[in-house]
Amino acid sequence: MKTMNKKKWIAAIAMIPVLLLLASYLLTSENIEIIRTVFSADMTGDQAQEHLSGLGIRGQVTIAIMAMLQVVLAFLPAEPVQIVAGLVYEFWIGTLICTIGVVAGNTLIYILYKIYGDRMREYFDDKLDIDFSRAGASNKVTLVIFILYFLPAIPYGMICFLAATMGMKYPRYITVTVLGAIPSVCIGVALGHTALASSWILSVAIFLVLVALLAFVMHKREYFMGKINEYLGKKKEPYSTKTTVESYPWRRLVIPYYIFRLCVLGKMKIKFDRRVEKIEHPSVVLCNHGAFMDFCYAGTLLERESPNFIVNRMYFYKRLVGNILRSVGCFPKSMFTADLESAKNCIRVIKNGGVLAMMPEARLSTVGRFEDIQEGTYAFLKKMGVTVYVIKMRGDYLATPKWGHGIRRGSLVEAEIDLLFTPEELAEMEVCEIERRTLEAMRYDELAWLKTHPEVHYRSRRMAEGLENILTVCPRCGARYSIVTKGRTLRCSACDLETEVTDRYAFRDAVPFDNFATWYEWQYEQMRREIEANADFSLTSRVELRHGSQDGKTMLTTVGEGTCTLTNEGLTYVGTRYGEEIEKHFPLSQIYRLLFGAGEDFEMYEGREIWYFIPEERRSCVDWYIASAILKQRE
Repeated sequence: MKTMNKKKWIAAIAMIPVLLLLASYLLTSENIEIIRTVFSADMTGDQAQEHLSGLGIRGQVTIAIMAMLQVVLAFLPAEPVQIVAGLVYEFWIGTLICTIGVVAGNTLIYILYKIYGDRMREYFDDKLDIDFSRAGASNKVTLVIFILYFLPAIPYGMICFLAATMGMKYPRYITVTVLGAIPSVCIGVALGHTALASSWILSVAIFLVLVALLAFVMHKREYFMGKINEYLGKKKEPYSTKTTVESYPWRRLVIPYYIFRLCVLGKMKIKFDRRVEKIEHPSVVLCNHGAFMDFCYAGTLLERESPNFIVNRMYFYKRLVGNILRSVGCFPKSMFTADLESAKNCIRVIKNGGVLAMMPEARLSTVGRFEDIQEGTYAFLKKMGVTVYVIKMRGDYLATPKWGHGIRRGSLVEAEIDLLFTPEELAEMEVCEIERRTLEAMRYDELAWLKTHPEVHYRSRRMAEGLENILTVCPRCGARYSIVTKGRTLRCSACDLETEVTDRYAFRDAVPFDNFATWYEWQYEQMRREIEANADFSLTSRVELRHGSQDGKTMLTTVGEGTCTLTNEGLTYVGTRYGEEIEKHFPLSQIYRLLFGAGEDFEMYEGREIWYFIPEERRSCVDWYIASAILKQRE
């Protein structure tokens, strides 16, 4: 304690010569003229400008020092200094000079608090009427500091002290306090600049408004401080992806779809075909899902119907993205698992007379071919008993393939909507017949479609890049994860296989397959034979585990690492999770498919939680997907 008191005395004594130097500088003959200009009531704006304009850098430094002192010495008003800065200098120069003074003053207060924090806190606790203990524990204090800067009854120095008492590191402290002060500085400098540019009448009028506002805030001081303390004490509710779907006006989609159209303008050609005159309400719309942008194509066809889309829950883990999606009627679904929340939202859309838009494949196509739909979809359609439409998109996958990078210029996308079932037809049909007609209407093969459009040629310098994330076995030497791509070239690092991808997605030569889709099919069959020949088949990898963000600031957060193993019994993870050792088993009966991002991850849901695994060899993600599909078929 004695050592601390000694340090405080040393710091106080050391500051004396600094203050004396500042005083001697300010009290020189020319600087006294500046101070007199600031506080003189008899001097006009033209006279003030005449006095100060010839002082050059001396005048700028003096005004910056005075701006610093008005922060440190709370009883000094800030506005006269700022007004004079606006009178003498251009608006941006005057603002910069005063801001430099504010930075210096805020820094000095931060240093003073570090030395005399306890005693200063006792003094200001009465002056500011803020519950400091509550403020320190609140995660909203930064916002409150900004709000305080807009209350003219509170000197800057007190606000800076509050920020310092919150235990902020200097970079955050100086950023918050300076940004908070800048609007007030701009107003003060602008008042001076306006007085010079026009007349004192406008400045006096603005000044009177500020005085009236000051008097009002002073009169209601306890009320405002009480509200701030109440706000600081409120606990922030934890973010949740839980969503109750709501209807919304179709005009809310205008801006997003115009942004979409601008983004693809000049890169691709899109043809929309509406084969029905009117969309009935309520109704269900089924869409195939070859590419991520299918939401934009389908949404454009349904724009005026205010559709409610089912969206992968992962995108709702980030608060900002989730709120945007909710605002345009989307709601989350935990893919390939029972999701009661999503089911209730589907029923709610139909009961409210809405248009429920769903992509029943529930994942992006791997090679631009229809894969499968969960059987429960057909029973759901029959139970709803409403009009069902189908949106079929062609060319969407080839424009932005799952494994590719960016939009292929020269792309053609066709999107058409047609009637699939009437309510009367659904009432009479068996589920098996609903399934047959649905599959018949939704099946697609992108490369077969491309053959019908010889005029389409895709332009991209990176046509082949990313294919190594779905083509993992070399057909020539059998090496795994040896495929390397660059630009349009694809080669095997373990043998002499090398080829190019043409502007119509064909392999130029030296490969036993015409294109990536036939290569993938061969690879799929290789995996099937391996599983059938080996009763103890398994895939194993070290993985990083991620879950959905708990605070909504990011989409996913890393929570552990360990080992994943896939067998005919299911998926097992052994490792850490939130710092604890766990062993988590997902039986095969719980797995429909392991979703995967090409070269990124494989994943599955359990309730509202995603288990997002990043393997050491990221190119292996597609193998986890293929193996899970084959094992499920053999179950």
